Amino acid sequence: MNDHASPIQSGPSLSRRGFLSAVLGTAGTFTLAVQIPQSAQAAARTTFQPDAFIRISSSGSVTLINASVEMGQGTFTSIPMIVAEELGVGVDQLVVEQAPADEALYKHPIWTKQITGGSGSIRGLYEPMRRAGVTARAMLVTAAANRWKVDPSQCRVERGVVYHDASKRKATFAQLAAAAAKLPLPTDVALKPVGDFRIIGQPVRRTDTLAKSNGSAVFGIDVSPARMKIAAIAVCPILGGTLAGVDEKSALATKGVRRIIRLENAVAVIADHYGAARKALDLIEVKWNGGANAALQTAAMVADIKAAAETSGIVAKVEGDPDSAFRNAATVFTADYELPMLAHAAMEPLNCTVHVRKDGCDIWVGTQAPVSAQAGASALTGLPADRVKVHNQLLGGGYGRKLDVDYIELAIRVAQQSPWPVKVIWSREEDTQHDAYRAHNYSRITVGLDEKGKPTAFSHRIVGPAILARFLPIFFVKDVDYDIIDGGLGAYRFPTARIEYVRHEAPAGILTGNWRGVGPTRNLVGVETVIDELANKAGSDPIEYRRELLAHSPRATAVMDLVAGKVNWPRKRESGSGAGIAVIEGFGSYAALYAEVSVKPDGSVKMERMVCAVDCGTVINPNTVEAQIQGGILFGLTAALYGKITISQGRVEQGNFDTYRPLRIDEAPPITVHIVPSAEKPGGVGEVGTAIAAPALLNAIAAATGKRLRTLPVDTGLLKTI
Repeated sequence: MNDHASPIQSGPSLSRRGFLSAVLGTAGTFTLAVQIPQSAQAAARTTFQPDAFIRISSSGSVTLINASVEMGQGTFTSIPMIVAEELGVGVDQLVVEQAPADEALYKHPIWTKQITGGSGSIRGLYEPMRRAGVTARAMLVTAAANRWKVDPSQCRVERGVVYHDASKRKATFAQLAAAAAKLPLPTDVALKPVGDFRIIGQPVRRTDTLAKSNGSAVFGIDVSPARMKIAAIAVCPILGGTLAGVDEKSALATKGVRRIIRLENAVAVIADHYGAARKALDLIEVKWNGGANAALQTAAMVADIKAAAETSGIVAKVEGDPDSAFRNAATVFTADYELPMLAHAAMEPLNCTVHVRKDGCDIWVGTQAPVSAQAGASALTGLPADRVKVHNQLLGGGYGRKLDVDYIELAIRVAQQSPWPVKVIWSREEDTQHDAYRAHNYSRITVGLDEKGKPTAFSHRIVGPAILARFLPIFFVKDVDYDIIDGGLGAYRFPTARIEYVRHEAPAGILTGNWRGVGPTRNLVGVETVIDELANKAGSDPIEYRRELLAHSPRATAVMDLVAGKVNWPRKRESGSGAGIAVIEGFGSYAALYAEVSVKPDGSVKMERMVCAVDCGTVINPNTVEAQIQGGILFGLTAALYGKITISQGRVEQGNFDTYRPLRIDEAPPITVHIVPSAEKPGGVGEVGTAIAAPALLNAIAAATGKRLRTLPVDTGLLKTI
């Protein structure tokens, strides 16, 4: 997803009970106005709830309704920190609830849908959450000041208590909630000066760590409503294929089995427990119709993509006159880059629990897109959306896979044939072999150079699908998918430049979707390694070569220089070792990553260390920033070294972590993260590390071996010297 922010216009000024307008943006930012449903108005008479996000009961309990899901990125800590800062409570005093599926109330200001992704949680919610907190605080202070007949400016708030120091009076939020609920909603409340922050910017321990450590945290796979049964599922292994027939006699004889469910493209076994369901599923003799993909091979798909790369695409971006610059260039450099299909491989395999009744439908799941889940259920069951309740849980990893709801809709189809609530659990193999894959990516970079080897023209032709046309059409503009081309020029400004987009979809039946790091993970591999290669050809230091191309971006230059200083760049290395660097401007942030590797004669690569500098603007929790950058780098290194989904006879060949393996503990390099202090608006960090991991690694390998790899994953056979 790209860092676009489209204003969401509010309607006319209404009463507090008519509209939740605590999150009013200022000029140049977005505005979010949301309406209190009628069912909440009665509660508002006894509970102070000035907006859709904060609820303070007469007992003093302070609840934050969090619009961003928690999938390991820390939103259940960072968002509460923002609210706590302005509200005047401790993070430990907030009870955090996951927001229900309600796009009117919880639409994301950037994405214009209720989704969590694109490193957008802090970017999109920083100001609205601050305004929600300060508005609630102002109303509570006014209630206290009215009671004491003093000016509100003479009062202060600390840990949920309003103080009037001059008279030594105080009142808790619990004592003020009822009075505050009767006040009109203020429309002009000043945010706390940054210099007065006590919580934002401080290292705060994750609020969900204990529960996740002791097993009390509830993920989607942990829910257990009354009378629930378990289902194991097998989806047609030939992508896009259908179910032809089932011999279920042996399966039905298995103890604990309740029902065999046949769907158009899958079969499921409902049982009392997963063991029985899995055993019975293995006993079923299934016949599948392969359909159009029965003979599909990865090689044929790649050939089609390469053919598409030979065609002209839509000019998505152009700067200056690159055609003229190419004609006048002293030399022209061209390189093609190929990245394979990738799966998400989240730690928690896909699962969804559903109870379908005549009068309603309940869904217990971990999803990044709760409204999409609700809409899918409504369409399948014929129930109105308000009769479908999505109980969103913690996600054991999302990475974009859980923006799609195909697995939820399959569970709904199973549950429609069951009198019980049914938890549908996918095996690791089913998850890997029926993912919403990052599509196979192919791109061609052409650079015109002057006599000194400096770029005069830069052209990037990107071949890929249009995921946003399906998922977020607001960002599919004039037939261009602005996610696919994101990062197509890197952080650089060239004298002339062009990005071409060649739309090429995967064969029908193969679901392609968002993958952590989205557009930049596709495009920075080419851009950053080309820049490095051109620096070498020009006899220039890679950092110095980049400096002129980054002259327009002091923040990008600063992170690059910070990393260079921390690693004492350049320094001599032994034969077989090398270092590389990559730079990113994306997701509202800037980062540079230094990678140091050694390559043995057999071609094996050891990652010695990585050092990253990141400028993500105002930092909410430095602990989270560091963890996210480190996790993103490891995620990106896994893909760069091992990630590859291949298809044979229409079937995905990889299954579990043995054939689609992650980076292992003994392979993970030490990663140091340096955070640049900044007062700029917050950027995202969840995907920055992923996007620069592969190019930094490839540049380090090239420095160590002199060999340029333009296809991932890393082929150690090409690096052998014995």
